[in-house]
Amino acid sequence: MCRISTIRALAFALLSTAVIASAQEARPEWRHFGSSALDGGLPSVATGAVDRVWYSADGSSLNILTRSRRQFVTNDFEQWRTAGGSVPNPDPVAANVHLPETGLKIRRAATDAGRLYAFGAQVYRSDDGGVTWSNITGYRGASVLGGDVADLAVSPANADELTAVNAHGVWRTLDGGLTWTGLNDALPNLPLRTLVAAPNGLHGLRAVADGQEQAWEWFPGEKIAWRKAGISAEARREADLRRTLSPVLGATITAAAVSGDYVYAGAADGRLWASSDQGRTWRPSGTANDDGPVERIFVDSREPSLALAALGVRTRVNPGSPKAAHVRRTTNGGIFWDDMTANLPDTATHGIAADLASGAVYAATDTGVWMAMEDLRGASPAANWTLVAGDFPVKRVWDVRLDPSGNQLFALVDGYGVYATIAPHVFRDVRVVSSADLTPRPAAPGGLLSVLGARISSARVSQAQIPVLAATDTASQIQVPFDAQGGALSLSFEAASGRFDRTVPLESVAPAIFLDPDGAPLILDAETGVLLDSMQPARGGSRLQVLATGLGRVAPAWPAGVAAPLANVPRVIAPVQVLLNGQPVEVTKATLAPGYIGLYLIEIQLPRVVNAGPADLSIEAGSQTSNHVRVPLEP
Repeated sequence: MCRISTIRALAFALLSTAVIASAQEARPEWRHFGSSALDGGLPSVATGAVDRVWYSADGSSLNILTRSRRQFVTNDFEQWRTAGGSVPNPDPVAANVHLPETGLKIRRAATDAGRLYAFGAQVYRSDDGGVTWSNITGYRGASVLGGDVADLAVSPANADELTAVNAHGVWRTLDGGLTWTGLNDALPNLPLRTLVAAPNGLHGLRAVADGQEQAWEWFPGEKIAWRKAGISAEARREADLRRTLSPVLGATITAAAVSGDYVYAGAADGRLWASSDQGRTWRPSGTANDDGPVERIFVDSREPSLALAALGVRTRVNPGSPKAAHVRRTTNGGIFWDDMTANLPDTATHGIAADLASGAVYAATDTGVWMAMEDLRGASPAANWTLVAGDFPVKRVWDVRLDPSGNQLFALVDGYGVYATIAPHVFRDVRVVSSADLTPRPAAPGGLLSVLGARISSARVSQAQIPVLAATDTASQIQVPFDAQGGALSLSFEAASGRFDRTVPLESVAPAIFLDPDGAPLILDAETGVLLDSMQPARGGSRLQVLATGLGRVAPAWPAGVAAPLANVPRVIAPVQVLLNGQPVEVTKATLAPGYIGLYLIEIQLPRVVNAGPADLSIEAGSQTSNHVRVPLEP
């Protein structure tokens, strides 16, 4: 297992992704989750819309202006950096030239008097001053660049080098249009605007572009680009609601959400409506109130009478109007909507998310991510907001989302993509979770638990000391004693902030497959030791090794806090079964992971014939089932 030495580092990396400077100011360490490119089936990866392109006077650098009015420049035609200054006027259109289509625009080559390029739905080239033309982007009736070209620039140093831009990014050719490549790999112009699903093992993080229903997913283990993942049910439901409710409510509905029998709607003029009977009757919040458009509504299926609304920038201001509301809250199904803006800057709030257990609320705004600790079930005054410091290249954040456990926070940053961290509110209320995937699970003898929010100096169960395997200022890892028994594990911890207790349910087994920070399962090819991902799929007939925790007692008995031996490794006592797409596969061994503490290794033999594509894998031990993960397969 040539790469098993990476497993402990990957597992512990899940613990140490945030730092809190003080109780008042959250300073998490964000990690870039995914890239800023899309796999759209074009010559190379794509990105968002670009409206203008131009070369420097000597052709050594290339400048672009994106649809969002941001300028970038590249000197090596690989890496981009932000730029400023004036945008030059496009070259004048050549007169008295016969065009292959009406409405095309023309660019001349500075180094070849006869070379012309015309562009529109396609790009054409002429080598004789416009007498004859050849289509250099057409293929089977479509453009290899994916759509209409918005602008085109010819290098002043080379007539065969030109760059075209369109709704899918930047495309360059060095041979006069015979071949095209994208310059989008590192261009921070991702067009995604809304997060629609957090990673869960079987699927990755999903997001949609503004006004679109097509979901784009960063697959667990992906290394290159976001990929299409079908229509987002959440995005389609909201789009259908907006279309349906606009004529019913007599307003332009810009946001909607459903939870149980409750339906919420928000309009372009800041008004809000709520229905508690699936939309048969409606309760309005009042008349247009000088607020900006409602951009997002957050509801939770567990408490449908509670909702939060994010509002943008108002377009008109009446004399004497108070500060616009950017976050509103209802705790009674829309009877009242409280203004929770408090000290939020007077800029647009685009997204909103909340953790009901702690009262933490996160707002995605033009000035970054803000957090407030609110009484979400009462009528208390609005709490002040704290800027969640982020190592973001830009300040605008389009959306925020918490994972189902409320432990990880995802922020969609304008153009650059998604950043993730352990949610700052976790460090105000220490949580004990499974080390495998940072979710609340029962403990099991010998299993690994993570203590989020504290550096633990010691841990006890009853009066017995238990191993603390690793500790930072933000998280610690402990191992449950192999002889633990009973229905609950009563833990006592010592930390710099003092002593505290936590109780975790205890089962004889509580299997969980380890995930890396991007949600990819830690599964290796047994022969090569290579971690499997979308770039390294498993082959039919191969042996795989699954890294897990929570498989309970072993034989011969082994002490907690001691690395498993390299030979005569203790085996798992509980019966272990591995399911692939719901069907059992052969388990050749289930033991402690040799040389490691608290990790279990399950080796399986894949059938010789497998279907290509992602497969659902899970573990059953005793009567308990693990998290489900996705394993890429190829025949």
